[in-house]
Amino acid sequence: MLINEDIKLDYSDVLIRPKRSRMSSRGEVRLFRTHRFLWSKKKWTGIPIMSANMDTVGTPSMHNVLSKHKLITCPAKHYLKNDSNKFNKGKSNICWFGGIDDISKLSKTSTGFIGLDVANGYTIKFVDSVKKLRDKCPNATIAAGNVVTADMTQELILAGADIVKVGIGPGSVCTTRIKTGIGYPQLSAVIECADAAHGLNAHIIADGGCTSSGDIVKAFAGGADFVMIGGMLAGHDECDGTIEDGVMKFYGMASESAMTRHSNHNNYRGTEGKTVEIEYRGKADDTIKDILSGIRSACTYVGANKLKDLSKCTTFLRVNNTHNTVFGNE
Repeated sequence: MLINEDIKLDYSDVLIRPKRSRMSSRGEVRLFRTHRFLWSKKKWTGIPIMSANMDTVGTPSMHNVLSKHKLITCPAKHYLKNDSNKFNKGKSNICWFGGIDDISKLSKTSTGFIGLDVANGYTIKFVDSVKKLRDKCPNATIAAGNVVTADMTQELILAGADIVKVGIGPGSVCTTRIKTGIGYPQLSAVIECADAAHGLNAHIIADGGCTSSGDIVKAFAGGADFVMIGGMLAGHDECDGTIEDGVMKFYGMASESAMTRHSNHNNYRGTEGKTVEIEYRGKADDTIKDILSGIRSACTYVGANKLKDLSKCTTFLRVNNTHNTVFGNE
């Protein structure tokens, strides 16, 4: 048994200190990023925010809205098995995620990204699966996760992943930390994994834990190349679900709701997710515009006229502790 006493932080533990800026309007901020990937050698340009590959938000209707803003859609996994043709629009902004048993199906897709998505990215079997997918798809841009530490980020990259998905337990409908005691504060995970990935010229996705545009800003400021959101997109017209008494259901993919829908019960697996009710929010387009506005505003506060420069301009201030601490780029 070991105890690591280094301070680890979630998004709620910090704020970003404002700095002198030459910018006069948030309209000057460029949110588009261009990424070139390590193994595929391909380039992608767009706004690097992704919908989570969850039943309720990874829908064709959500993709129609996200693609208009050049954001990425990760379709819910069940579409990969049966209805992948429903995502024909904007294929460069689609990332198909599947499990270890879906490598054959993933290899036949013709979209911008493919990926392997499991709850526990630390198993040897998962690393071997990433290698297998890379062998079958040498020219594909491959994402893999989830992990939360620098060492495993590097191992997945060396196994063939262009992008590593970072996050265990931070999601609003994930109960992994409660059920298992396993996890890692998300901001620290993003900072440490991004540093490891960038040292190998690879990329990361900050997956989970964002409840506001300010949290997305903190993820990018911590070094994330992409940010994946689920709960922030729930409750909209474009979601899979019905409106009852002004609310819509949103559930984790390890919840009882998901297991029942996809007949995924067995004798040794319990739930590590929950179902919640989200207030109906109307059209997703309005929420997306609000999110992008918040990110642009944040960039003006620190003098970053490009999203790419946000992390270089950031000084985080620790706020949820007795003695406030400043760290970052002074």
